[in-house]
Amino acid sequence: MSQSTIADVVLRNGRFTTLDRGRPQASAVAIHDGKFLAVGEDAEVMALAGPATRVIDLKGRAVLPGLIDNHTHVVRGGLNFNMELRWDGVRSLADALDMLRRQVAITPAPQWVRVVGGFTEHQFAEKRLPTLDEINAIAPDTPVFLLHLYDRALLNAAALRAVGYTKETPEPPGGEITRDAAGNPTGLLLARPNAQILYATLAKGPKLPFDYQVNSTRHFMRELNRLGVTGVIDAGGGFQNFPDDYAVIQKLADEGRMTVRLAYNLFTQKPKQEKEDFLNWTSTVKYKQGDDYFRHNGAGEMLVFSAADFEDFRQPRPDMPPQMEGELEEVVRILAQNRWPWRLHATYDETISRALDVFEKVDRDVPLAGLNWFFDHAETISDRSIDRIAALGGGIAVQHRMAYQGEYFVERYGAAAAEATPPIARMLDKGVKVSAGTDATRVASYNPWVSLAWMITGKTVGGLTIYPRRNCLDRETALRMWTENVAWFSNEEGRRGRIEKGQFADLIVPDKDFFACAEDALSFLTSDLTVVGGRVVYGAGDFAGLDDNPLPPPMPAWSPVRTFKGYAAWGEPEGAGRNSLRYRAIASCNCASACGLHGHDHARAWGAKLPVSDLKGFFGALGCSCWMG
Repeated sequence: MSQSTIADVVLRNGRFTTLDRGRPQASAVAIHDGKFLAVGEDAEVMALAGPATRVIDLKGRAVLPGLIDNHTHVVRGGLNFNMELRWDGVRSLADALDMLRRQVAITPAPQWVRVVGGFTEHQFAEKRLPTLDEINAIAPDTPVFLLHLYDRALLNAAALRAVGYTKETPEPPGGEITRDAAGNPTGLLLARPNAQILYATLAKGPKLPFDYQVNSTRHFMRELNRLGVTGVIDAGGGFQNFPDDYAVIQKLADEGRMTVRLAYNLFTQKPKQEKEDFLNWTSTVKYKQGDDYFRHNGAGEMLVFSAADFEDFRQPRPDMPPQMEGELEEVVRILAQNRWPWRLHATYDETISRALDVFEKVDRDVPLAGLNWFFDHAETISDRSIDRIAALGGGIAVQHRMAYQGEYFVERYGAAAAEATPPIARMLDKGVKVSAGTDATRVASYNPWVSLAWMITGKTVGGLTIYPRRNCLDRETALRMWTENVAWFSNEEGRRGRIEKGQFADLIVPDKDFFACAEDALSFLTSDLTVVGGRVVYGAGDFAGLDDNPLPPPMPAWSPVRTFKGYAAWGEPEGAGRNSLRYRAIASCNCASACGLHGHDHARAWGAKLPVSDLKGFFGALGCSCWMG
């Protein structure tokens, strides 16, 4: 065999779902130079192994292509991940407040405790947010900033002092500082009419030093790897300046330490100066510049501020101003002339329809054919707009924001309107390019399995069924939305998204079989083995010893990531209690073995929500002779 046909890595004895319609199943793959060299049965693939080939026995486990998020904010998220206390996946407010209490105890001045997105009050058993009194009692001196979706933020008294909001502070543009009868800020900030007050207030907090940001970004990427994410398209963000805020990712890319493939879009930063931003960027940045791990992907999701409709379903739909079309046309012409694709944030069909008027006008002068442009979100898009997008050769990138805001949408618009919001099944039926992602880290969690569960079950994270079965997706279609379909959105069709010869060698081994597990287990899946470009970037369980991506501890020493890890990192709920901090203590206590019960039996006792006085008898009924107070 020539050197080009000898595998660097072989993974054998697996059950591969390849998503290659020509060969949908396999038991082994060979990898060379970061790509799949062969996909087939053990005997034929093992023939490509040489003396130096690394051979990994998958022990009969199910294997999937690596997941690709079509819309997330990894650049921004990585800079801040180590400072954030994540409530993603936490099932009770009591546990969330206990996490807050423990984090406040170790956070030094002048640092803040930040709970920044990725959760909704509906996921909690209590179905509510904490009160300001509860937060102030836990943290009288440490600033606490708690962001709930993009509708509100809660600041304790120490945080109000830190940001300087007083009785004399004027009402800011784009938001509301709620006040008491005497005019003093209460600590509740409302995104009314938009989220500017939330962005601006959070931006006042301390930042990590550069080396800490590098560490933070590596830990965030590892968290994504733990959840099976091998690639993302980064949608930019407010207060995220290019190239300064991309220096950390650039450093990791230059040093070969990227464990998630990242294609980035450039997001305008200056209202009324958007044209100047894109004139500058199109003259200094070449489309696709970079490599397979970090490269440019075009413009957006903000092209012009006048075209950005706000997605807070607690508020009425905003009407875009009359200057929207003129400002948007100026930017789109620049992009089309420079052959830059773009993405455009658009929640409502009214915004999408007006933007399409602009795109069709530009297309008559500068044909858009061959530009992989698309709308993001599109929750209320109409059939007519879907057809117009298809006719222009565009796409639609959907995200699972309705999994977090579905209850609010139903409250405002009714259950019937929510049944196809967004109308994913119709988009697919009409043949338009469509894929899925999260819009993490603030308005939804970065957990891809929550998105997959939402599309398959039609349920919010709070358990509300919003989609009838006819509007839900089967598991294979949902998986394609997170893999091969995303490739078009980064202009990489045929290069990624399937386990197929010649494609990037990105794959995962979920801890449960995605196609066989119960529906209520889908959102709690993780990966036991994540491979990017043939490199093991995460290993756990059967594959814990294979990890090629050792990391130093999270920095700084008080980082919440050291204590709480990431998304519900302690696992899937069984009965009512396994997702709680109390369960973790119970499951590891000595009595679990002394009395012959497993931790989940103890957790069921807590999950019964009995008064403390009755718990002793409940444990006794389970056959447990101990009492854990």
